Amino acid sequence: MNPTAKSYTQLQPEERVTLASLHQQAYSVRSMAETLKRSPSTISRELRRNSQDGHYGSGVAHHRCQTRRRQARPLGKLHPSSVTFDVVRHFLGWRWSPEQIALTMARVHPKGHPYRVSTETIYRCIYAQPVGELRKELIASLRQARNKRVPRSKGQDRHGHIPDQLSIHLRPPEIEERQFPGHWEGDLIKGEGNASAVGTLVERTSRLLILVKLPHPKPATAAHVLQDFTDKLQGIAKPLRLSLTYDQGKEMAYHRQLTEATGIAVYFCDPHSPWQRGSNENINGLVRQYLPKGTDLSSYTQEQLDAIADEINGRPRKGLGVRSPLSVYAECLAQSQKTPSTQH
Repeated sequence: MNPTAKSYTQLQPEERVTLASLHQQAYSVRSMAETLKRSPSTISRELRRNSQDGHYGSGVAHHRCQTRRRQARPLGKLHPSSVTFDVVRHFLGWRWSPEQIALTMARVHPKGHPYRVSTETIYRCIYAQPVGELRKELIASLRQARNKRVPRSKGQDRHGHIPDQLSIHLRPPEIEERQFPGHWEGDLIKGEGNASAVGTLVERTSRLLILVKLPHPKPATAAHVLQDFTDKLQGIAKPLRLSLTYDQGKEMAYHRQLTEATGIAVYFCDPHSPWQRGSNENINGLVRQYLPKGTDLSSYTQEQLDAIADEINGRPRKGLGVRSPLSVYAECLAQSQKTPSTQH
């Protein structure tokens, strides 16, 4: 074998053209292999498999090779013509994440069922689509809607000091362990040029989301946040409003007044530590599917925000045993009415 011969066996279309010409000129197998820098066994196998009636033509050879490849490799679970692909595409249109789709299909269908598909398979199917409208549609359904799969960003820095803070490290351990409902996490998501904002409140046990419309202009002032957060929190049953964990944002400067008005103890995360409000950070990513960055959030009414929250709260969540936040929150509410909760 020629020491410079290529190690792989599949001939390229241009090599088949050359091989057809050499074969027509009655070159020997070894001479053709030396010209193409291929192994003689590769050339012999190519002529044996893809010749027709003793004649080797590049077009016929390429067609026969492609036919064998299609027959040898079955179509994937998420081939665009498959039923499973239609199901996945349908739920992506509902803004379900690939993980939510995979878990729900696993819950509905038994192990080994052809309609079961993994989260990674869904992602690979989306990003393996050729450039076109279908690829754009599928990627647009994802939370981040990026053209490439990249790590999540680290969140935004917050500056400024708020007096009389209660550190997150002073929270009772049962809050961290999510043993009892009624403990919330809060944040703001900003609109175009930071000129508009919407408040987000997430209950840690059920992951229930509440969106809060803030007035325009200057929505992130401490006075506006105090008023609108108070109004929303007072609408929650008293046993289910025990604490609120927030970041170092100066919009929570009136936290003592919030505690007096609602009875909620406010705890503050360490600086530059968004992971200490993990539930809220995750939900903010879901909300961004509906309120993308760069959007003027002042145009949304409270009714529209409530509708967005209802849709997100109706999705199944892995951390809830593939149940929705609405169903878990309803269970928590019913239980709290039977057994009084302990205030912290």
